[in-house]
Amino acid sequence: TFGLTPLSQQELGHPNPRRESTKQRAQGSVVGARDNVNRKTFKETVKPGWHYFGRKMDVTDFEWAMWFTAFRNHILFALSGHVIFAKICSMISPKNRSLIYMLYGCLTVLIIMGWTYVSLILSHCIILYSVALMKRKWLCFVAGLTSLATFKMEPFNSWQAGFVTGTFELQDILFYGGCGFSIMRCMSFALENCEKKDGNYTFMDLIKYNFYLPFFFFGPIMTFDRFHVQANDPNLTRKPREMWNITIHALVHLGSILVVDVFLHYLYILTIPSDMKLVKELSDWSLAGLAYSNLVYDWVKSAVMFGVINTVSQLDHLDPPQPPKCITMLYVFAETHFDRGINDWLCKYVYDYIGGNHDGIFKELVATISTFAVTTLWLGPCELVYIWSFFNCFGLNFELWVAKLFALPPLSTIEGVMSEAMSRRIRGLFNAVNFWQIILYNVLALNSLDFAKLVAKRLLFKGFPLSTLSVLFVTYCGIQLVKERERKLALLEEPEPSEPGKPKTD
Repeated sequence: TFGLTPLSQQELGHPNPRRESTKQRAQGSVVGARDNVNRKTFKETVKPGWHYFGRKMDVTDFEWAMWFTAFRNHILFALSGHVIFAKICSMISPKNRSLIYMLYGCLTVLIIMGWTYVSLILSHCIILYSVALMKRKWLCFVAGLTSLATFKMEPFNSWQAGFVTGTFELQDILFYGGCGFSIMRCMSFALENCEKKDGNYTFMDLIKYNFYLPFFFFGPIMTFDRFHVQANDPNLTRKPREMWNITIHALVHLGSILVVDVFLHYLYILTIPSDMKLVKELSDWSLAGLAYSNLVYDWVKSAVMFGVINTVSQLDHLDPPQPPKCITMLYVFAETHFDRGINDWLCKYVYDYIGGNHDGIFKELVATISTFAVTTLWLGPCELVYIWSFFNCFGLNFELWVAKLFALPPLSTIEGVMSEAMSRRIRGLFNAVNFWQIILYNVLALNSLDFAKLVAKRLLFKGFPLSTLSVLFVTYCGIQLVKERERKLALLEEPEPSEPGKPKTD
């Protein structure tokens, strides 16, 4: 699709000079240039994959390659053990199932990471629990963000990592994943304890919440108030067709894993942007499709990774955070997120808490800046994260500014005399531009700043007007389909009006 067919037909390495014709060397043709691009990049990011089909695999995304190839069996063993152990113990003592989940999680983390790691996690839990007893939200935020900074900034993160012994390949990833999510869970516990009117939650409640194994290392984050109620509910009856729905979701995730594997073996959409020489040879449409495909892939990866964990938690009678909304269905920054758990956490404790109803321009600005400041610390402060946070913060506020502008006369008066369909069409034009802002602002975090700058330059300047307008037109058509689908769903959810004189029935 993107002009990389030769990569799948010959060994990835330096081209054989004996196969180059004299005409190619003399003319410097495109084929010759493509054969001489930075092959070292492809040798590092394209590895042997499906031997029987003769396909090499794009391994640029280390997370996917790690979870679904190298350590697939380890993950299946740990999660299967949790499901079996939790099911047996829940049948024996449903009232104590949260305690059983905690014991299994602590034992598993202890075996994998060692007692020094568990001691380090417990020390942070003790500190944040002590702060939670004071019931001061600002103090909980200061203590929690300080603890999070010790795992995201030097030299504190390296100093703490030195306490954990062992040299296995997953150590660093599990270390920072478990520590980061633990701090966010402890902050949720502390903030919910501030809201508790009568007394305090116990330290055991925090340990049960933090050491629930499916969520421990890589989330998603489920806020403490929801987890505490659901994990301590002794009523384990299921809704009609609930197990059927869980099975369907599990099969969908399995199918998604196979589809992504096909993409990684045939399209190489992740490794192409790493070679700017090759990317510059692509057409405007191929470049736009490549940027869009990278965001779609990241959404599918997030949906699958969190979906597998969510399936396990649903078997434990929990209602976990939902998967992220598909990037194809997005046209506003307010719904742009790849981790619904982190998004729910930020909205509840930062964004909605400060922004209120999000109508005031100044309060919205303070809320978004505060939210992305916490997000920057969560992702790990660096130049690329700063740029990503700035542009997404600007996009979120720009939407409010435009909405306020359209609410003022004469624009509001003009829209008032339009039909509903015409109003949607005009708004769709702005949403089409917004859609590509979302892609450009997020692709720089998924690939590189140079790739994002190249896509923006080709679509906005070099490709104007033909490529720019044609891409926006296709985007506009897609957004109109999404809006029509949302309109029909909203009509189905509206209650039917009752007839005059007829009593309402439940």
